[in-house]
Amino acid sequence: MQTIGIKELQTNPALLTRSLEASEYTMITKRSKPIGMAFSFDDNIISDGLKTALMVDAYKKGFLSLGQFAKALEIDHENAMKMLSIMGVAVIDYDFEDDMKFMNSFL
Repeated sequence: MQTIGIKELQTNPALLTRSLEASEYTMITKRSKPIGMAFSFDDNIISDGLKTALMVDAYKKGFLSLGQFAKALEIDHENAMKMLSIMGVAVIDYDFEDDMKFMNSFL
């Protein structure tokens, strides 16, 4: 996540543009205190709702754990996993090939 001061934003608005084009979250500050967040727009915001789309994106980028994701959306872990699964988001980061290599080296 990038942080941009309001004065810096006034003198160089391209900083925010580049951040949005890179799909990064950007915190905007005034005198080092957060005053807002900027995030890029995508179609999921319309189809899934702003809060859900932001939480799913934050989960995918590793900013939120499954527990934090569920708590933010006020749902239990089971429903959080179902929601992520329906949206095509991996709930468990598991690489079978890496595990097989480890098992083969172990044996």
